[in-house]
Amino acid sequence: MASILDEYEDSLYRSAAVQQSRASVGILHSGYVNARLEKETPIFNKQRIDFTPPEKINSLVVSSNQLCMSLGKDTLLRIDLAKPDEPNQVELGRKDEARVYKMFLDHTGSHLLIALNTSECLYLNRSIQKVRVLSRWKGHLIESVGWNKFLGSETNTGPILVGTAQGQIFEAEISVSEGSLFSTNPDQYFRQVYTLEEESGPAPVCCLEIERGIEGKFFIIAITQKRLFQFFGKVPEGTEQQGFSSIFAMHADHLPSFREFPANLGFSEIAFYTPKLRSSPRSFAWMMGNGVLYGTLDYSRPDSILSDERVWVYPSDIDITVNKPISIVLTQFHFLLLLPDQLKAVCTLNGQVVFQDLFLEKFGSLTRMIKDPTVQQIWIHTEKVVFRYHVQRESRDVWKMYMNMNKFDLAKEYCKDRPECLDIVLAKEAEHCFQNKKYLDSAKCYALTQNYFEEIALKFIEAKQEEALMEFLIKKLSNLKPSEKTQTTLLTTWLTELYLNQLGILEGDPSQRDLCLNVREKFRLFLSSPKNKDCLFNNRASIYELLASHGDTEHMVYFAVIMQDYERVVAHHCQHDEYDEALNVLSRHKDEKLFYKFSPVLIQHIPKKVVDAWITMGSRLDARNLIPALVNYSQSASTQQINEAIRYMEFCVYQLEETQQAIHNYLLSLYALCRPDSLLSYLEQAGTNPNRIHYDLKYALRLCAEHGHHHACVHIYKVMELYEEAVDLALQVDVDLAKSCADLPEDDEELRKKLWLKIACHVVQEERDVKKAMACLSSCALLKIEDVLPFFPDFVTIDHFKEAICNSLEDYNKHIEELKREMEEATQSAKRIREDIQEMRNKYGSVEPQEKCSACDFPLLNRPFYLFLCGHMFHYDCLLQAVFPNLPVYKQAKLEDLQKKLAVTSQPSKSHHRPKDADTISLGKGQQSREQIKADIDDIVAAECMYCGELMIRSIDKPFIEPQKYEGEMRSWL
Repeated sequence: MASILDEYEDSLYRSAAVQQSRASVGILHSGYVNARLEKETPIFNKQRIDFTPPEKINSLVVSSNQLCMSLGKDTLLRIDLAKPDEPNQVELGRKDEARVYKMFLDHTGSHLLIALNTSECLYLNRSIQKVRVLSRWKGHLIESVGWNKFLGSETNTGPILVGTAQGQIFEAEISVSEGSLFSTNPDQYFRQVYTLEEESGPAPVCCLEIERGIEGKFFIIAITQKRLFQFFGKVPEGTEQQGFSSIFAMHADHLPSFREFPANLGFSEIAFYTPKLRSSPRSFAWMMGNGVLYGTLDYSRPDSILSDERVWVYPSDIDITVNKPISIVLTQFHFLLLLPDQLKAVCTLNGQVVFQDLFLEKFGSLTRMIKDPTVQQIWIHTEKVVFRYHVQRESRDVWKMYMNMNKFDLAKEYCKDRPECLDIVLAKEAEHCFQNKKYLDSAKCYALTQNYFEEIALKFIEAKQEEALMEFLIKKLSNLKPSEKTQTTLLTTWLTELYLNQLGILEGDPSQRDLCLNVREKFRLFLSSPKNKDCLFNNRASIYELLASHGDTEHMVYFAVIMQDYERVVAHHCQHDEYDEALNVLSRHKDEKLFYKFSPVLIQHIPKKVVDAWITMGSRLDARNLIPALVNYSQSASTQQINEAIRYMEFCVYQLEETQQAIHNYLLSLYALCRPDSLLSYLEQAGTNPNRIHYDLKYALRLCAEHGHHHACVHIYKVMELYEEAVDLALQVDVDLAKSCADLPEDDEELRKKLWLKIACHVVQEERDVKKAMACLSSCALLKIEDVLPFFPDFVTIDHFKEAICNSLEDYNKHIEELKREMEEATQSAKRIREDIQEMRNKYGSVEPQEKCSACDFPLLNRPFYLFLCGHMFHYDCLLQAVFPNLPVYKQAKLEDLQKKLAVTSQPSKSHHRPKDADTISLGKGQQSREQIKADIDDIVAAECMYCGELMIRSIDKPFIEPQKYEGEMRSWL
C-alpha cells in the first residue's frame, strides 16, 4: 500500500504539489505580509480633553455620556458629552469648610449623590438646577452606592444600597416630584439593613453591586478592604419596590459567604465588565492587597456567582508599600490599574502587561479612573487635567494567547476575519493533534492551512496513517477553487486509487465486513459528490481504467450510472446475459440512441418486453431506426415472434400515425408474409387517393403479386387508376369485383364502356352465360344490344335477347321524341327574341328642357347626353370621365383607339379640286364609318347606368376620399 502511495505521490502529484505550495507562498507573500505591515493603532488610545479647570478637580464621575466634576470648594460642573459646548455649572451653596469627599452617578446619568467630608450627603437630579440636602443621611460618611438598575428611572432611584465608612449598609430611595422642584424631601427613607465586619470589627464598605439572576434571584456583592461578601436571595414577584431587607434578614444570624485575603491596601475596589447595555456583568476584577482577583460571574450557581477565579499578582514594578494602585477598570480581556504616575493594562488571559502609559509630572498626580459602562470609555483625571481612553479592537491579539493555551476554538473565533492569523492557529492546532496522535483531526486542520502539500502528505505516509491521509486529501479537495483543475484532477485520481486499495484489502478479510461497508459507502459518496462531478466526468476514462485494473465491476457500473454513461452499463449487462436489467436501464433513462444500438441484441432474447418498451417510448423513437433490428429478428424467428414485430409496426401506423414510407412498406411485407387477411383491410383503410397513401404502390403490387394476393393486387391497380389491368385481373377472381372496377372511371365514358365490354365478352365467351350478359346491359347504361351482339356465337337464337332488342328500340323512339320537343322549344324561343328586339327599337323617352345631368348637375340639353331606362341622364363627357377609370385595360385601349378614329373622320378633306361625284361618294362612305364608330363607343361607355349597374356595385369598397388626397382633405377641415 505504501509503495502505491509513494508512486502516486512521486509520479502524479509532485508537480501539482509544488505549484500548490508556490501558490500558497504567493498568498502568504501577497496578502498576509501586507496585513502584518499595516500600522495598527494602540488598543487603548489616549486623548487629552481640551479643558482647563478654573479650580482643582476634586472628583469626577461619568455615566450614560453625562459627566459631573467637582471643582474647588463649592462648584459642580455638569456636561452632556453629546453637547460638550453647553456645560452646566451648579453652586453647592456651602458656607462652611465642607469639601466633596466622593460623588456617585447612577447608570442613567440622572441621579447624582455628593458625599461631603462632614458626613453629609447632597442630591442633584439632571433635570433640576438646585442641590438638595438628604437630611436622613446626615451623620454618615458615604463610601459606596449600589444602584438599582432594574427599577430605577430618571425621577426615582428605586431601592438602592448605601455603604458607609463605619461598615453599615443602608437601604434608601430617592424620588423627585414632577409637580414642582421638591414638594417633599427627596429621600423617601433611609434604614440600616446590615453591618460588615472584619477581624478587627466594622470595616468601610468600599463597593456595592446589585445584580439579578435567573428566576428572580438577586445577588448583592459588598467588599471591604480585605473581604468580598455575597448576599443572595429571592424577592417575591411584585414586591421588588419594597427593597432588599428580606435578603439581608436571611443572614442576620450567620455570616454570609465571603472571600478574604490577608494583605491590605487600606482600601479596595471592584470592577465589572458588561458586554451589552443593561445586561448582567459577565466578569469581575477585585483590586486588593495581594493582587487582582479575576473571575467570571455564573448566575446559575446556588451558593456563589463567582466562578473561574484566579489571582493575578501585581506587576513586579508595583510596590504596594510605596506605589499603591489607585483605581481599577475591567474591559473584555484586560484590567487597567491606575498608579499615581502611570496606567498599566494587564491581560486577563495570561497576566502579562500589554500596555503601559506614563504621565508627565506637570499634569500632577493621577487621582482616579472611571469607566462609562454605556459607551465603554475610560476617564482619568488629576487635579488639573482630564484624559479619555478609547478602547479599539481589544481582541486583536487574543488569538495568540488562546493558541498558546491550546484553546484553538477560541483562538479561531477571534481571528476568523484575519486569514493570516487563522492560518497560524490552524497549523499549530494540526501539529498539536498530530503530536497527540489525533491524526484525523490533524488532517482536517492541515487541509485548511497554507502549508506545503508535499510535507503534510509525506508526514502522514511516514506515520502510516492512510485514513488520515485520505481525510487530508478529501478536505484539501473540497477547499480547491474551480479554476484549479489540475490539482483537482490529481487529487481525485489519487483518492480513487486509495479507496480501491482499501476496499481490496478489506474485502478479503471477513472480520472487517462492517468497516468494508463503511468504506464502500464513503467511496460511493465520493464518486457521486456534486463537487467532484465535473472533474470525474472529464477524467472518466482514467477512472474506468483504475476500476478495471482492480477488477471492481460493481463500482464500474455504479460510476457509469453516475456519469450517465448508460451505454457502458447496458453493455455490461448484455455481456453477462442480464438482458432484463439492460432493458430496465434503457427504459429508465429513455436514451433513444441506446435503444437503437442495443435493440438488435435484446429483441433476440426478450422480444415481447423489448416491444413493450418501444411502445412505452412512443414517438421518442424513430421506428425507421428499429427496422434493421426487426428485419434481422424476423428472418430467423417463428410466426409467433414475427407477430411482435407486426404489433410494434401497427402501433406506429395506427397510434403514432406514422407516415414514413419505409414503416408502411415493412408492415405491408409482414402482412403479405404472415397475415394475408389483414393485408386487404390495411390497403382499404389506407384509401384510394394516391397522394394520401404512405406505402410504395409499385412495391406493394410486386409484393402482393409474388405472394398471389389477387384481391390486394386488384385494389392496388384501382388506386393506380390502371382500370383495364384491374378488370383483367378481377375477371380471374370474381366478375362482381370486375364490375365494381369498371364503374370507377366516371369521367371517361369511353373507357367505362370499354371495360364493360370486356366484362360482357368474358361472360359470353368464357362463361357462355347469356343471362349474365343481358345483366351486364342492365348494369351499364352505356352498353347497347348492338355492342354485345358480335360476341355471341352464330348458333344463338334471337329468343335469348329478344327482350333486350325491344327495349333498345323503345329507347331509340323515346330519344327521337325528346329531340323533336327540344327543336320546337328552340323555335318558339327564337321567335320571342325577335319580337323583343323589334320592341326595343321602337322604344323612346321624353326629356324636359329643365332636366340636368345626374353627374355635374348642369343643364342636360347643352351638350350630347345619354338617357337610360332607369331615368338617369348624363352628359356624354361626364359619363365617359366616370366610366373610363373603371374599365378593364383592354377596353380602355379599345375606347382610346375608337376616339382617335372618330377624330380622324371628323376632320374636313384637304382636296378642293376633286370631282363632285367623288366627294359625295367619299362622304357617304365616311358617314357610314363614323356612325359605326360612334355605335361602338356607345356600346362601351353607355353599356349600363353608372349608378344602377355593376359599376356601382364594384365600387362599394372604394373610399369616398382617395388615399393620396386624404391627408390634404383632413388638413383642410382643421
